[in-house]
Amino acid sequence: MDIFYLDKVNSTNSYAKENFLSFKDKAIIIASAQTNGRGRYDRKWVDFGEGNLFLTFVLKPSGEFRQIYACLTQYLSVVLYNVLQDYGLLPSIKWPNDVLINNKKIAGILCESVMIKNKFQGLVLGIGVNLNAQKDDFDLVKDREVTSLNVELGREYEDKKLFTEKLLNTFFRHYDDFLCSGFVLIKDDYTKACDFLGKVISVKVFDKRVSGVAKRIGDFGELILDDNNKEITLTMGDIL
Repeated sequence: MDIFYLDKVNSTNSYAKENFLSFKDKAIIIASAQTNGRGRYDRKWVDFGEGNLFLTFVLKPSGEFRQIYACLTQYLSVVLYNVLQDYGLLPSIKWPNDVLINNKKIAGILCESVMIKNKFQGLVLGIGVNLNAQKDDFDLVKDREVTSLNVELGREYEDKKLFTEKLLNTFFRHYDDFLCSGFVLIKDDYTKACDFLGKVISVKVFDKRVSGVAKRIGDFGELILDDNNKEITLTMGDIL
């Protein structure tokens, strides 16, 4: 595993895509600061300072896109969920890949395919984790409640290197198994982390809103709702 450290970039994902061919499979890009971090649907990821983690995995698993790659963000959410538990915290996962503590978002995950001359080259899988932030800084985020590791621990968190090592080791421990098995490898762990199951929820899918009882998570990471005994299967969206 090659690790590249950068001082400042627009986003680690963008940098990885722009220089994709110069990186080997499983290369890691880490930046001290991001000026234009992004999440799903081009949402902005706010940089709370150098004490936080901005990291992208460069992945080249095959020469063509496979459907299981769409679940890599969910695989990474389970990885982060397990790492946070090591700190004595009680995280949860909000479908599809938001990791929360006390219903507040602590990380953002974004996976993007890389195409060159209409040929699939691989993926960049980015994650930003709030490790150190001031509560006043949370006001910069307008569309959701957020938190950070130091706030949840009640103390400054000074070992970003250790956290990064835990995250990388946990990710690669079962990564090759995931490529073989797909979402079913993590389905049980993922489902246990979803505390919204069994509850009535609403999901925004583009400009539509779908409601129902969150019945289960499918074998491909999809969310299945029950609307008056009618099953609705969702492959994308945001739980409101």
